[in-house]
Amino acid sequence: MPWKPPHPSGARRPDQPPAHIALFNIPAYGHVTPTLAIVAELVRRGHRVSYAITEEFAAQIASAGAELVPYATTLPSAKRAEDWPSDDPVAMASIALDEAVAILPGQLAAFDHDRPDLVLHDFGALTARWLAHRWNVPAICLSSTHVSDALPEERAQQLKGLHALLDGEPRWEEHRLRFRAFLDAGGLDLPIDDYTGLPERCLVVLPREFQFNHEDVGDRFAFVGPCLAEREFQGEWQAPDDDRPVLLVALGSAGSNQPEFYRQCIEAFKDSEWHVVLAIGHELDPAVLGPLPGNVETHVSVPQLRVLARAKAFITHAGMGSALEAMSHGVPMVAVPQVNDQFVNAHQIELLGLGRHLPLAEVSAERLREAVHAVVADPEVSAQLAVMRGHIEQAGGATTAADLIERFLS
Repeated sequence: MPWKPPHPSGARRPDQPPAHIALFNIPAYGHVTPTLAIVAELVRRGHRVSYAITEEFAAQIASAGAELVPYATTLPSAKRAEDWPSDDPVAMASIALDEAVAILPGQLAAFDHDRPDLVLHDFGALTARWLAHRWNVPAICLSSTHVSDALPEERAQQLKGLHALLDGEPRWEEHRLRFRAFLDAGGLDLPIDDYTGLPERCLVVLPREFQFNHEDVGDRFAFVGPCLAEREFQGEWQAPDDDRPVLLVALGSAGSNQPEFYRQCIEAFKDSEWHVVLAIGHELDPAVLGPLPGNVETHVSVPQLRVLARAKAFITHAGMGSALEAMSHGVPMVAVPQVNDQFVNAHQIELLGLGRHLPLAEVSAERLREAVHAVVADPEVSAQLAVMRGHIEQAGGATTAADLIERFLS
């Protein structure tokens, strides 16, 4: 069923009774954080939200007003990209299925006597559609990154190529048999590729204009834009007392173990007019960076929205959450991508005139300094950021998302 965002209402309709909504997600900050404002808006409207995620995110879930339904994950650490066999599609598929099989009994026990009226789910949460089918309730996918809407014949060709590559591979055959058993146990009489394929309806938390090839994406996807809210659980940040411009440098929760990169940043901006905020992550010992200049501060992590509210530039890994937060604040970016959709985001940032793409292999103090000065001084970058902020405002964010969710509760 195609759907388009309605005009945002900002309030539950008088004929809309409060509902119980279950949200299923995977334990990764880039997937959880974009959902929090949506949850908070649903709770504000009087709905009850149960959030299935690991204990690690208890503070975030509580801050949004939802009830935590915890599970113990079998996935590798989301904070260490090297723990994921991303170059092995069979291993990646098996890891996801292992997780679903392991956590499904606990989710059944938690919800079978407290069934929701609607299921929201990340595209990586394999148990969600299984459970929605069991309970005969609508399901809406939540995408925190770019989506693909290939035409049926294109998808058929993609699947044909995949199976030609993997069919006959013993691990792949075993995976398919296990997945078939997983679906059969839930009474889902549909092909595996349909279950793991395009969702019937999906909320996408980016503006349509940032989606690559957005002209080709159909109405099953509703682009609601960034869904941002205050994050008191992230702590405080003390802005500098003077009027020096703030430069934020952050590579996300999974890619921050890059001591040489941070050394280059320090070298590029030491004793400059910039006040530099380095978010170096949990994996890196700050001692390896040596003595810091007076205009550089380091943190394991920072309340990013608060820093961006003061920042004049952002050196980023171009994770989707960070890119959207920078766009929402009109902050020009120097994108240094490392994995996955970060390369697509970096391409879009440069293509749309929102900043520059600097490959990690080409990073040097001189190139970092030149790139930051260029994006800050370029009036076209400022103009394009203003245009994108307009698109974001028009998309509606969490208000539009909640309106659409309530539409399918009716």
